[in-house]
Amino acid sequence: MYDIPYLTEEHHQVREIVRDFAEREVRPIARDHDLEAKFPWENVKKMGELGFMGAPWPARLGGAEMDYLSYIIVVEELAKVDASHAITVSAHTTLGTSPIMEFGSEEQQKRYVPLLASGQVLGGFGLTEADAGSDAGGTKTVAVEKGDHYVINGAKIFITHAGVGEIFVITARTDPKAKQRNRGITSFIVTKDTVDLEACQQLGVGHVPDLPKTPGVRAGKKEDKLGWRASDTRELILEDAEVPKENRLGELGKGFVNFLKTLDDGRIGVGALSLGLAEGALNECLSYTAERKQFGRYIASFQGVHFALADIATEIEAARHLVYYAAWLRQHDKPYKTEAAMAKLFASEVAMRATTKAVQLHGGYGYTTDYPVERMIRDAKVGEIGEGTSEIQRIVIARALLGDLVNVTGD
Repeated sequence: MYDIPYLTEEHHQVREIVRDFAEREVRPIARDHDLEAKFPWENVKKMGELGFMGAPWPARLGGAEMDYLSYIIVVEELAKVDASHAITVSAHTTLGTSPIMEFGSEEQQKRYVPLLASGQVLGGFGLTEADAGSDAGGTKTVAVEKGDHYVINGAKIFITHAGVGEIFVITARTDPKAKQRNRGITSFIVTKDTVDLEACQQLGVGHVPDLPKTPGVRAGKKEDKLGWRASDTRELILEDAEVPKENRLGELGKGFVNFLKTLDDGRIGVGALSLGLAEGALNECLSYTAERKQFGRYIASFQGVHFALADIATEIEAARHLVYYAAWLRQHDKPYKTEAAMAKLFASEVAMRATTKAVQLHGGYGYTTDYPVERMIRDAKVGEIGEGTSEIQRIVIARALLGDLVNVTGD
């Protein structure tokens, strides 16, 4: 609508590149891949070639060396057309790669980041467990030190790329006797083969044969999800997984502190995805209401439609500033934990309201797969759940507001 003060001409150029790709390559396949729950390997390869899979990482490590705001724009623009493509980039970049960039040794970065940043393989983040979702400190996966390696046993659930990916950062409890549950948790890098070996070998993406794989790491059954259906979500299982000590990520016992930082970044990413979804829904509404007639008039001419469109557009602008502000703070090395939670909370709930109104404005057609708003409303819902539920975001924000005035944690 107008120039946003956070953005430069380079940011606008990035937006045009991603927008063009999304319209040419993503829109034609989005519906069928959603219906078939098919992972878009062909487009993953193209996104890697365009630098989307390593947008914020340095060129020396195979990245596109964009700034953080550019990366957020990549996620936003993809989500306008298809949230599954957007979460593939976001989960791979923020969850799969950023912990190695943030906490990894130089050797670890040189070994793994070029494979991830170039899009040669996909990465993921193994945190959530059956009894450790919002309560991430309840991790039950255990790592036992055995000479020059750790033996890890446990299972992570709802893990993006657990099947298609090959490099993962996971958390495990290294000190079961720690007095506080969030102490004694450590991060590790583990590897496995993609489940789509044949397809990856044919396309030349997604699999690196000479990448040493971690014995005992495998993917579980693919989840049949409401939304993000073209994204791969599975259980990541560790059965006597033998992880070399050099694959410990960061300091021993600092895994909880480290993954909180990763989740802060992830919340900005989901905020950008949700923002893009809301914008995409508004665009669909504008096109549909300007073409569809009822009672001999274009739907867009009715005042009630004006009100709905105005509400959606206004909330989108508010969400945009929250998301971009959080990204700007992160880019300039300023505290952003609370702002990330606010951006994710507000943008995800805006996406839910915008897509709900979009279906309503499309009438019966909006409830069919003939129009993308049906897919968008399903995709929007997980934004209120993943990377910390809306309730968790409100707790994070309240803690920042109240500080030591009230013991909001209940500890």
